[in-house]
Amino acid sequence: MFAPRPRAMRMTGLIVGATTVTAGLFSGGVAQAVSGPEAAAGQHTATVKLTIGDEANSRGCSGTLIDSYWLATAASCFAGTAGEQVPAGKPALKTIATLTDGKTVEVTELAPRTDRDLVLARLATPAAGIAGVKRATTVPAAGTDLTAAGFGRTKTEWVPGKLHTGTFTTNATDATTLTITGKGTDVLCKGDTGGPLLNAAGELVGINSRSWQGGCLGTDAAETRTGAVSVRTDDLGGWIDQVRSAAAGWKAETVVQAGNTLYQGIRLAGGGWTGFTDVQTTQAGNIGGIRTAAVAGMGSDTHVVALATDGTLRHTIRKADGTWSGFGDIGAVANYLGNITQVSAVSIGNDLHVVVVADGKVFHTMRYANGTWARFGDLAPVAGPINTVTSVATASAGGQLQVTAVSGGKAFHTLRTTAGNWAKWGNVADAAGARGPITSVSMAGTGNDAHLVIATDNGTRQYHAMRKGDGTWERFGDLKDVLGTVTAKSVAAGSVDGELQLAVTTSDNKALHTIRHTDRTWNTTSTVDLQGTSGTLGAISIAGTL
Repeated sequence: MFAPRPRAMRMTGLIVGATTVTAGLFSGGVAQAVSGPEAAAGQHTATVKLTIGDEANSRGCSGTLIDSYWLATAASCFAGTAGEQVPAGKPALKTIATLTDGKTVEVTELAPRTDRDLVLARLATPAAGIAGVKRATTVPAAGTDLTAAGFGRTKTEWVPGKLHTGTFTTNATDATTLTITGKGTDVLCKGDTGGPLLNAAGELVGINSRSWQGGCLGTDAAETRTGAVSVRTDDLGGWIDQVRSAAAGWKAETVVQAGNTLYQGIRLAGGGWTGFTDVQTTQAGNIGGIRTAAVAGMGSDTHVVALATDGTLRHTIRKADGTWSGFGDIGAVANYLGNITQVSAVSIGNDLHVVVVADGKVFHTMRYANGTWARFGDLAPVAGPINTVTSVATASAGGQLQVTAVSGGKAFHTLRTTAGNWAKWGNVADAAGARGPITSVSMAGTGNDAHLVIATDNGTRQYHAMRKGDGTWERFGDLKDVLGTVTAKSVAAGSVDGELQLAVTTSDNKALHTIRHTDRTWNTTSTVDLQGTSGTLGAISIAGTL
């Protein structure tokens, strides 16, 4: 029987799995392939063919797209010798990924795991129009049927050039691997190392690593075993997302409140989303439940200000490496306020500005670059009194803090100059037009302009307006053609790479996302994949980081 072997022996076994090209012919090498039926058109489009090395002497492997920029494959495909640990960074040999649409893209970066035969590889340009594979979060049970896909040789072809699939039964699992056996005559052959192993839902559960190759073209006829070993990916969601989010480029840091907790996810520069993680359970510590929260980007750091169920205001920071600080009590350093109902936050330079609604009044504080806090100050003495406030939003535009407060269903605007002086509240309707009673509000600054997004009439209508740097307003425009007919529970505007990104939670428990570009056009609104969240969605907040 084929069985898992110690690490050194396993690496030796991997050598028989890859395909090496020499003078145009395939011979023994370092990967594997699926000797099964050809995949139907449009199936498994995330699977890619990898060519590693120069044209005269190269090896072939398979892989699968995680998103438009990143693919997962076997680290052994890139090893110079059996058992060698593949270093992070640029591949030692030129590597070309051939996508299922026929386009070719160079691989520019490798991010290997040290505990299993797995590497994430970054493409030089995104695989436009091809969706990444969905990832399973649980390991398949023994006896479960799985599908493997790859571009390797078959029983009759050395270089098939087309994707093939096979059905395999799960035998057993350990901390890092799955052992599987081909059903019927299905088997992994040379050229399929790195290809995906998928469950019945089409979700990635593993990456194919090595095989006995019984029945594959070029294998000893006496070898009939169809067993194989794949490396698990179901337990690597956090690592995969951290590798993706650490890549250069602007990101949209997003937090969404659901149930009594808060989840954090990232829209990456390439347009894909990471999964969402529970900030309390796995990141910054349990504060007994979260009612609402705001996010602000500061360089590569993400600041989160959360209103706990007990009414206290808490602060945490997510660093670029994915680590979090524990929740700190803002009230202990900035003065406790009673009956806080809303919170908003934005960065200006290296200072974090926090604005809250407490007892129907608007208060402001700052966290300075050195980590100290100013005491909360009531805006009424400096910006003038307004009636009971229900919602508040902030933006940084032209280096100034801009604030919008909702009172009596109407929006009022003020700003804090770079010198620290506050303007008097002004009725936004006088400058941007009157709309129905406002139920949700958000702001974001792009350059010197401040964008204002509101939901009115119990969330059934959504509008966008802009206060330009010269102090004039562009009037509210209806967002129905952008968002469609939805009922918004919360709207969130964020500035990401100089553009407005808009996120909305809806009454049917969805999160929507779109972008307003500098040419004033809007992206087609898409539904955010909220993998990792549970419970009824509430407030959402979005901000840009590098």
